[in-house]
Amino acid sequence: MSADADGLGSSTRLIHGPATPGPSVATVNPPIQRGSTVLVPTAAQLYADDCTTYGRAGLATQEALRAGLCALEGARDAFLFPSGAAAISAALLAVLKAGDEIIVQDCVYRPTRRLCEGLLRRFGVTARFVSARAPLAAIDALISDRTRLIMLESPGSLTFEISDVPAWAALARRRGVFTAIDNTWGAGLLFRPLEHGVDLSIQALTKYVGGHADVFMGAVAVGDADLAARLQDHVWELGWAVSPDDAYVMLRGLKTLPTRLKAHEDGGLAVARWLETHPKVARVLHPALPSHPDNALWARDFSGANGLFAVVLKPADEPEVFAFLDRLRLFGLGFSWGGFESLAVHCDPQLGRPTGRARFEGPLIRLHVGLEEPADLIADLDQALAALPR
Repeated sequence: MSADADGLGSSTRLIHGPATPGPSVATVNPPIQRGSTVLVPTAAQLYADDCTTYGRAGLATQEALRAGLCALEGARDAFLFPSGAAAISAALLAVLKAGDEIIVQDCVYRPTRRLCEGLLRRFGVTARFVSARAPLAAIDALISDRTRLIMLESPGSLTFEISDVPAWAALARRRGVFTAIDNTWGAGLLFRPLEHGVDLSIQALTKYVGGHADVFMGAVAVGDADLAARLQDHVWELGWAVSPDDAYVMLRGLKTLPTRLKAHEDGGLAVARWLETHPKVARVLHPALPSHPDNALWARDFSGANGLFAVVLKPADEPEVFAFLDRLRLFGLGFSWGGFESLAVHCDPQLGRPTGRARFEGPLIRLHVGLEEPADLIADLDQALAALPR
């Protein structure tokens, strides 16, 4: 390569030429900062604890999202992970060690159960599953010297029990036990666990924060400095990272979260109330309905609802349930939720716990009401329910 007036070859000049523009102009969204290598000004700062030296932990875009989540959750710090399941794994692994016990509500997200019965068991952690509606005295009796953590999920993402989270958290604190909660349904907006005494608030940002069914991410928010330090170490030691582009999409979704959740709440309640009147429906499991057994707890602790709930059909055989689901035109058949689209899932294959199928008088169907017109969704359900014989 030929040299220019500065004595540098073309390749060198292209690499070492001006790479960073002057001060950015003001925009309503932050810039996306991509980078693995971070340049520090002096050799002494290469190993400084208070200096960002590598991009994996996140740069400006990820930091903006973390700050936004702290504001949402009322947290001291928030940490980002590639999925909601990864956030659950990170939170549990950050506080558990071999020989510990964890008490887990049996309504938890199925991957949480798999983690407890698989990886944690292999590493010497014992999981004990209990009903989300178990009396506090029964929970207190389960706590031993080995109990390190209680894992909550309220409402349960299939069966929609609401727990008395403040009471569980207060009991755990008296016994010197950490509490963590999967707060994806509450999204940090409808319910703020840290204000109710919970130590680790976990959510799948994939769901309502992202809101468009096109990006994965999870978060863990904490209010305690020691827990924040543990999670920070955990992020480094296990190599967790999220891309700045994904963080940007999540940050954009965060800004419209209250408006979208209100639309999901209104549509979900319209559909749920209609389903309560349908002759082929046994009951509707929606915490905001007066018919829900935990409605008083929901009204006390939550500021609103969203579009996710379940419906128990009158008794039907599996082929009849499949026929009902296959007739749906506006409800897609798919897992996940929290996006703009409406979804339906047959839950019975996931109810493998002792208190599973037997507790429902018919098939359990989970619905996510998206942002479509509620009247259109009701009409779709009405024509699909015609596939059921009774």
